Amino acid sequence: MPDPDTSAAVLLSVIVPLAPEETEVEELLEQLTALPPGSEVIVIRADNSPELSPTTWPDTLVYREYTHTAGRAQQLNRGARVASGHWLWFLHADSRLMRSTLPALQRFIAGRKDALGWFELRFRQDGPRLVMLNAIGANLRAHWLGLPFGDQGLVLPRPCFEAIGGFDENVPCGEDHLLVWAARRAGLPLRPLGAPLQTSARKYSRHGWLATTFKHWRLTAAQAWPEWRRNRRTPP
Repeated sequence: MPDPDTSAAVLLSVIVPLAPEETEVEELLEQLTALPPGSEVIVIRADNSPELSPTTWPDTLVYREYTHTAGRAQQLNRGARVASGHWLWFLHADSRLMRSTLPALQRFIAGRKDALGWFELRFRQDGPRLVMLNAIGANLRAHWLGLPFGDQGLVLPRPCFEAIGGFDENVPCGEDHLLVWAARRAGLPLRPLGAPLQTSARKYSRHGWLATTFKHWRLTAAQAWPEWRRNRRTPP
């Protein structure tokens, strides 16, 4: 569909990478039609990802869609490069907004403070009940250790994103984790937005709760240890 007039300043750009196996992004896109006027939504599809069903977008929003080589870090960086907004909000395709998500986002943006914002993690009811423990752990990790992950809807100003180098395209996974460490090294405050964001628990059903949980812990620890040591060596 043709883009609406983009000559006016865009405050918020929402960037959604779409992997080949993602088939449920339409519900998220429908929710994003409630964004504040003047926002834009950018979907970066992998080469072989499925075609999207058209969504009826209000005239007050901009929707753009691009195709890029598979790889979430590459897709996210491509979205940031083509975005027009001062604020960049990175969402996973299986994210779902809750009633308080957008109001909390608007309050955060209205504060106009340089910071990396994140939401409380909630799981949708499409996986084992034990994922509630994973949500508790993720939120404690974000609050106590300052390590929110990508499924918590990271949002930050474009100049800050560019200053910390964007997402690391040299890693096969954990690019969101490394972005947070880069923000910490740069002294960028991490701010909870005080509202939840849902994500899918399907992978826990598909691969098993224990195996998936252990895999996440192992990969996180493998990345966190060298980053922690690197941060300790970085002069204040």
